[in-house]
Amino acid sequence: MIKENTNLAKVKSEILNLKKTLLNLKFQKSSGQLENTSKIKKTKKEIAKLKTKLSSTGVNNA
Repeated sequence: MIKENTNLAKVKSEILNLKKTLLNLKFQKSSGQLENTSKIKKTKKEIAKLKTKLSSTGVNNA
């Protein structure tokens, strides 16, 4: 159970980091600094994958 909790904590912290990254990418896009706009889509997909992983374990509120 302890290993499970640490793994869940890692996944949640990774989701938080990706959300921060996504926010930064959106700001860069709006100011015209982002050249590779596909990073936004890839980041969104990665967040969705991690949230799916959390929901499959039965944990709510990522």
